[in-house]
This record gives sequence, C-alpha cells and structure tokens, in this order.
Amino acid sequence: MTRETKTYIITGAGGVGKTTISAAAAIRLAGPDRRTVVMTVDPARRLADALDLHALSNEPTPVPGVAGLWASTLDASASWEGVVHRYSDPEVADRLLDNHYFRAIADRFPAAQAFAATETMSTMIESGRWDAIVVDTPPSAGGLDFFLAPSQTADLIGGKLLHWLTGAQLPGRRFLYRFTGRPLLKIADTVLGGALLEDVAEFLLDLRTMYDRLAARALTIQRHQQRATTLVVTTADPAPVAEVLRFFEELTEVSVAPAAVILNRALPLEWADTARRPIRGIPDAEVRGILKANLTRWGGEARRQTTAMEGIAGRYGVPLLTVPWVPKPPIAVESLTWLLDGVDGLDAFVKPPSGDR
Repeated sequence: MTRETKTYIITGAGGVGKTTISAAAAIRLAGPDRRTVVMTVDPARRLADALDLHALSNEPTPVPGVAGLWASTLDASASWEGVVHRYSDPEVADRLLDNHYFRAIADRFPAAQAFAATETMSTMIESGRWDAIVVDTPPSAGGLDFFLAPSQTADLIGGKLLHWLTGAQLPGRRFLYRFTGRPLLKIADTVLGGALLEDVAEFLLDLRTMYDRLAARALTIQRHQQRATTLVVTTADPAPVAEVLRFFEELTEVSVAPAAVILNRALPLEWADTARRPIRGIPDAEVRGILKANLTRWGGEARRQTTAMEGIAGRYGVPLLTVPWVPKPPIAVESLTWLLDGVDGLDAFVKPPSGDR
C-alpha cells in the first residue's frame, strides 16, 4: 500500500532550541518500521551536531544509533537549480542559470531560497519514501519566509510589473523593443544601452516561461503546508514570545494555523512562590542572602513564564506544551531520546505515524 506521509514543520525564533526539538521529535517518530527524515533549512550546523553527524547534505543520511531515522540539510543554491530545471524547458533553464540577474535574485531574494526549501519538502512528501518528515525552519523571519515563499515567488515571476514589461501573451524575443508601446524601455535603452537592455529582456522573457508551472506548483506546496502539523517553539523571554505572536498574525495570510506552541526550557510552576518562603536551617547570613537572591530571580522567571503562557493561550486558544529546563543542553542522541518524554499532550501532535510498509 502507498505510504502516507505525516509532515511536521517546527519553527520559532532563534536561540529557543528549535533545532533540538526538531531532532528530538524526529527520534521520537522514527523506528525500525517508521522511516523518518528530519530536514533542516537552518544554515547553521546545529542539526548535524545534535545528531552527532560529521556533515549533512541534500541527500538524506542515516543517523547512527536510531533505527529508521535519516537527516538532511538544504543547499539552497543546488535546490534552486533543481527547481529551475523542473519548471523550465532545458534551453531556458540553462540560460536562466547562466544569467547574472537571475543569480542575483536567487542569492538575495529570501523567498527564492525559501521556495527551494518548500519544494524539496514537497518532493519528499510526494516520493512515498517516508512515514514522517520533520522540517526545521530557519529562525524568526526566515521561518515566516518558509511559509510565505510559494505565493511570494509566484508573485515575483508572474507579477503585474513583469506582465507589463513582457506583455500579456508570451511574445517573440524582440517584443520589448516595440518602444512606441513601451516608453519606459525606450528611456532605459537610451540610458543603459541596447546590449544591456537586451540582456534584461531575455531574462524577463525566460522568467515568464516558468510562471504557469511554478504557480501551479506553489499551490500544491501551500496545500502541503496547510496539511502539515506546525509547531512554534519559544521560551518565556520577551523577544521569542513576540515572535510567536508575529507567527500567528502573519501565517493567517497563507491559511496556516499552528497546532500548538512548545515552551522550551520551562521552569517548574511551583518555583514562582519559592522566594516568598522563609529560609530555615542556614545560620550564615551571607549564604542566606545569596540563596534568597537566587530564589527571587528564579521565582521571577517562573512568574514571567506563567504570564507568557497564559497570554498566548488566552489570545490564540492553542495548546501549550512544556519541555522542562535541563541544566545541560541535550546535544547527543542519548539525551535527545528522553528530552520529550513525559511532555503532557505531546502525543496528540507528535506521535508515530501509522501505515503499511
């Protein structure tokens, strides 16, 4: 039977443990009969380090010590080249990839790189190879780009300006030199020179040929994103909490609703009242003062955490899952294996997929 793939997209601000949670979730999902791949779109080496791998590439690599788990990273430039070849005729693809204007867009337009990542994710989903796919997005704005890229890329290639410059119908390659209908280009020809303008014209026309196929693919990618389980990771610090609010506001544009918020490095709730309790059994006043200061600090952190949790839950009505704070960050498979154990409510979102192999 066809394998049904369950997709998990894990996003959030930088520094909140997003990659660690992604790795731990993938380990939880994997098994001898559960083929799982965790894919990072974050350019840092955090996923490779967490899984004790020397390096990662676009091709999934088996993770030693975890049956059924593979890991990969996204080479944005290589992935974008694959997108161009898939959605252009061979001759057009070669011209685009050799065109320095196109290279500038691919290198500098964030949505272009994010689109390559979403396309890779979608190809993995459609391959039938995997029971579960865990996607570790770039942090903060990069995570939003991951969701917004399909529509933004389609808008870039099929936007009104591009249609205005190249005409509603795909014309011959010399169409742009009908200056009576294109006064702006006539000025550009005078200022920039005909050779440069012809180079730009070729680029724009080649880009237009991708539009229909790319627009259709963008819709498919959006459907994959909407069907995925999206989890937003945060800590109780103000900046990451603000990023959570931003995610909820902006993801409505693409009809993606996070399934839950994961509060990482959560302190025990009872710590909120520790500073109010009397300290007994310590005769040394200086030691008592130091202990009192620490209890006050940690109590304040616990209260801030409670306020943040209540604010998110009250505003958006989503489940809040708490991953306990641990003194030493989990950076190996052994510690990642138990990181998510005992997280109340987690099985409703991150559970081993079912299906025949």
